[in-house]
Parts: sequence; structure tokens; C-alpha cells
Amino acid sequence: MMWLARISVTLKPVVNDPQGLAIQGGLRQLGFGAVRSVRAGKLLEVVLDVAGREEAARQVEEMCRRLLANPVIEDFSFELEERSEPASAPASG
Repeated sequence: MMWLARISVTLKPVVNDPQGLAIQGGLRQLGFGAVRSVRAGKLLEVVLDVAGREEAARQVEEMCRRLLANPVIEDFSFELEERSEPASAPASG
């Protein structure tokens, strides 16, 4: 069974976010004065071929803890979606 994991990794609220501050400043310069704060992060999509939702969740959790997020400064969350077929692989070159 194929699963698509959408993983969100963000800095913890107590960690300074210079990229977010730069984005906020740029948005304000473009006239978006209502923007009060911006936090930057990353979104990853991982396709897994495992038997069930529990196993997919277990593996994604472990991936995040071991490689995808730095537990000292980042938080992560993820959603799982069942896929009927694998996502196409990116072309190499």
C-alpha cells in the first residue's frame, strides 16, 4: 500500500527566525502592512510503500526524529494520505 506523508518542519517558537523576519520585512515593503509575523519552515513529501497506516506513521515519525528535523530547535508534524499508485520519480540528469 502506498502512503503520501506531508511533513511540516518549523522552528520552535522560542528560536529566532531570521528568514521569517526577512520575509515579513519584504511583505511590508510590498504594501502588506497587516502582516504581523512570519515563521519560515519546510514542507517535505515522502511516499512510502508499507502495509498499513500505523507502520507508515511509525516510519515517518522515526525519519523526522533521526534526520528530517532537529529536535533541539525544530518541531514537526505530518499527515498521511493513502495513495493508489506511486508518485512519479523526478528525472535525473
